[in-house]
Amino acid sequence: MKKLLKEAWTVAIETLSWMELHKLSEHLALAKTVKQLGVSDSNAVRYAYGLVIETVRRKNVIDAFVNSVLKPREISEFSMGVQAFLRLYVYQTRITKNWSKLDLEEAESIAKLGRAILGWKTLQCVEPFLGFLLTRQINSVLKEASEMERIGLQTFHPAWFVEYCFNLFGRDETLAILEGNLKPPPVCIRLNTLKASEQQILASLAAEGIKVEKIEPLKYAYKVSSVKQPLRETASFKEGLFYIQDKASCYAAEAAAPQQDMTVLDVCAAPGAKTTYLAQLMQNRGSIFSVDYSVRRMQTWKKEVARMDVKVAEPVIADARFGLPVNLEADVVVLDPPCTSTGVFAKQPSAKWRLTRKSIERMADIQWRMIDKCAEKVKAGGFLIYSTCSITVEENEMIIERFLMQHPDFALVEIEPKLGKPGLRGLEKCLRLYPHNSESNG
Repeated sequence: MKKLLKEAWTVAIETLSWMELHKLSEHLALAKTVKQLGVSDSNAVRYAYGLVIETVRRKNVIDAFVNSVLKPREISEFSMGVQAFLRLYVYQTRITKNWSKLDLEEAESIAKLGRAILGWKTLQCVEPFLGFLLTRQINSVLKEASEMERIGLQTFHPAWFVEYCFNLFGRDETLAILEGNLKPPPVCIRLNTLKASEQQILASLAAEGIKVEKIEPLKYAYKVSSVKQPLRETASFKEGLFYIQDKASCYAAEAAAPQQDMTVLDVCAAPGAKTTYLAQLMQNRGSIFSVDYSVRRMQTWKKEVARMDVKVAEPVIADARFGLPVNLEADVVVLDPPCTSTGVFAKQPSAKWRLTRKSIERMADIQWRMIDKCAEKVKAGGFLIYSTCSITVEENEMIIERFLMQHPDFALVEIEPKLGKPGLRGLEKCLRLYPHNSESNG
């Protein structure tokens, strides 16, 4: 157990350091760390990931609390390793105890872990503060904050984002959204009927101890209720019997409603969730051109397309902002552009702390350029599906409004099946999903 703890904390400290230094996501930073340290114990990696994700989720309140103890110094003045250790220390000794119960023995063991991992000389600069971190109360931080700051600290969101949501959704809905971001939506999978029938796949899942529940009204989406081992390590996953895919992503593909023998353009296609589902809905008949600018992500796309037995998809490396180098008119164009990820804060909490107000404007500009180029590839009578993992109005309804003004030959149509809530700004045919009431990404 001691070996596992040390390895897990080493991985967690290094992962947080990578994230802070290079602004990486949790998954990328963890992957880099595991490769760098040569970690092979999957239990240690899972333990570390849990520490990282829950610590990052609460980064603002942890930093505010630590800074209140360090005054006049701040946590940012220390090395990346020390910053990471302090954040993990506060999470484990205070937050998991709901700021009240103290376990001095645990706190001392964590301090020893820190010395063993970072070296006693490195940790010496903050050793005198560790005791104060155990006794200071969080209320002292909250009472000095403005209303937006206080709500941000209590719900672990940037104050500016709290204010943004208040203005867009109102107080009650905002609080529900923020609370909904505190726990990830359930894990969902999409059964791959290109490999076997739905019933055969369900039998294979049951044999491996994977319990699932159907997600209505989607065709092949299921919520995972329990597993005996990580999904990616199961034979069913390796054989391509299912894809780990969020409900919202499944919905975007079903909303496109591709038919056999159609020509489909999937823009920003990597790592392949929608491409493989579109091919499944088309029963591997027709043509799909999958466009993405990232060579690295398209390598993953190729692996996923092969794993899922997709035969009709062609990769195209291109930046959709500057045009789509395919000579075709598509029956269906699916665009899932880069976004601020405000709808996936529950799964990727680090996105909250990288985001600024200007990020929304910058992403909306990218999205506009992409959707404008996509319009050129839709055949008369064809369909353009636009979806993001963001809940901001600038990246969604305002893009659609501008698009309809500049492309009067397009019109909104009803989406079937219906999920979520009507769009904002009177665009009721647009649909919105939120983590707190849809059990999905936003």
